[in-house]
Amino acid sequence: MTASFDTALTRLTGVRYPIVQTGMGWVAGPRLVTASAEAGALGILASATMSTEQLRSAVREVRSRTDRPFGVNLRADAGDARERVRIIIDEGVRVASFALAPSRDLIAELKDAGVVVIPSIGARRHAEKVAAWGADAVIVQGGEGGGHTGEVATTVLLPQVVDAVGIPVVAAGGFHDGRGLVAALAYGAAGIAMGTRFLLTSDSTVPDAVKARYLAATVKDVTVTTAVDGLPHRMLRTEMVAALERAGRVRALAQTVRRAAGFRKLSGLSWPRMIRDGLAMRHGKDLSWSQVLLAANTPVLLRASMVEGRTDLGVMASGQVAGLIEDLPSCEELVQRILSEAAHALRALPSPG
Repeated sequence: MTASFDTALTRLTGVRYPIVQTGMGWVAGPRLVTASAEAGALGILASATMSTEQLRSAVREVRSRTDRPFGVNLRADAGDARERVRIIIDEGVRVASFALAPSRDLIAELKDAGVVVIPSIGARRHAEKVAAWGADAVIVQGGEGGGHTGEVATTVLLPQVVDAVGIPVVAAGGFHDGRGLVAALAYGAAGIAMGTRFLLTSDSTVPDAVKARYLAATVKDVTVTTAVDGLPHRMLRTEMVAALERAGRVRALAQTVRRAAGFRKLSGLSWPRMIRDGLAMRHGKDLSWSQVLLAANTPVLLRASMVEGRTDLGVMASGQVAGLIEDLPSCEELVQRILSEAAHALRALPSPG
């Protein structure tokens, strides 16, 4: 019999198990989200790499495949964020998650419509801010997590946030099995969120060659670099990453312009639009022109690997946990395995006394 692990997260969102599949750009599409939801986890669609029309279509596709709760991840700083919020409300999506802290107004609009708001944060002060603004829960990502990440490890950041806010906290960064779920619950979390582990499932649409690259990686093959867009970004170390780190600013700019010419054809963006987008993504950082162009093209860099299978051209965001993953189960198999492992871990704990 499968353990239920009823927590504040399952009660808040209506999912069966306290496990979240995060909204990874180009990865968390309708197929993966449906499989995660059907497995009893909270699947989250990644909308930042979709147009508004594609987002509405993706939501409807998931809805046609499952009657279980799921969510949509948004960029709070997107120019059309309010339009995307309207789609979530109109389509009856259960959960809205955010890669950056949403405004008080956006949170209020979603909550007034009955949508559960769960921002992702990387610092205690950010958790305190969104909690004060009315967020229903937070996903806390420690430095082990993939993509843009901070410096504080999950084991330090998680208890800080649990102690600081009075809303459910979901732990992210370094989780892949049932032992991690038990550990997170022991810290006071209401569940765990996983990206890389769900990316490496048979339900993920990521090309086989890219999955093989992840499976072959050791913990030391997962690095944090600022060479891509000027912000700390955890990813697999590849030839492209190494070349960007070796290059000086002039060489890096020349390499980036050549790559950007190809990216521009894929994205349909003009040069002025690419530069404006890159400048908008600086977040107050002192970026080189190479990094400005790369910041604008980061979604296309991810697309090159996650959709086109170009491990030589794209970047592969990754949590450190990739070095521990060795197989490609279905989402159903993964979730059931985690629950079984968690139940075993709990039984193996010594009794107090």
